[in-house]
Amino acid sequence: MRSFQSFLVLAMLAGLTVNCAFAQKKDPPPPPPLIGRWDLVVSRKDGKVPSWLEVTLSGRKTLVGRFVGAFGSARPISEVSYNAGRFGFSIPVQFEDGDTDIRVEGDIANDTLSGTISGPYFGRSEFTGKRAPKLIRTKPPVWSAPIELFNGKNMDGWKARNQKEKNGWVVRDGYLSNDKPGNDLITVGKYTDFKVHAEFRYPKGSNSGIYLRGRYEAQIEDNYGLDTDPHIIGCIYGFLQPRINAAKKAGEWQSYDLTLVGREVSISLNGHLVVSQQEIPGITGGALDSHEELPGPIYLQGSEDGHVSYRNIVITPAQK
Repeated sequence: MRSFQSFLVLAMLAGLTVNCAFAQKKDPPPPPPLIGRWDLVVSRKDGKVPSWLEVTLSGRKTLVGRFVGAFGSARPISEVSYNAGRFGFSIPVQFEDGDTDIRVEGDIANDTLSGTISGPYFGRSEFTGKRAPKLIRTKPPVWSAPIELFNGKNMDGWKARNQKEKNGWVVRDGYLSNDKPGNDLITVGKYTDFKVHAEFRYPKGSNSGIYLRGRYEAQIEDNYGLDTDPHIIGCIYGFLQPRINAAKKAGEWQSYDLTLVGREVSISLNGHLVVSQQEIPGITGGALDSHEELPGPIYLQGSEDGHVSYRNIVITPAQK
């Protein structure tokens, strides 16, 4: 009898312990509202420049991320501090001149970011940020008729990015060439979803790029024979790595066929599909702006590394 009574007591105590454990267990806190992708505008003394931030949750509580500045590629953020709407992080310099880290501090309120960026290139600048649009398309595109962007005779339909500097682009033998590298060349027309074909040629050691909507760079660089990574020819710079390196040797004409629908991009280099329907996370360094919700131009990067030439540039827009 006593054994049975002892069993009942132990069973009741065990049940009480379990109930107490359930009573003490709390629901996990909601994820910080900072998580997500953000389109930033940085106000420097000499004007506004675009930037981009992504914050994700690593494990149970650590926030990490990626950051794109006015130039360069997406760089990792090892940890983002966050407390009651206040956040901050530091990153080492990439292509900025200087030795100190870049420090970002800000607040999130009403689904909007604001704060300061300090360090090389930025000095001490204020920024604002809005949540990046998803750009999801629910129907496949219906293509319009192709449009010739370059007529092989002159630069009608194009303009220099920096109107205060000399436009170093010339038309020669039916192709565009940046004889004086440095200034970018931009279409007057703006586009949303499209297919674009372009042929290009560069001397050894050259670097350029074709920006889609003026925000996402399809890299052009003398990378013949190199292993693939997210920075060589065929990539979306710093984000999407080509599956193979399909580059030809310097001095040969090459071709890009680029399709952009929403954030989804496909890239064919010299007839080889190297990126297939992958999502572009955000703007790349050198973007014209961070207003991803808007249509934008095609722009050819006038890099100072080599005299890159273009021909047969044709765009096929999607019907609205």
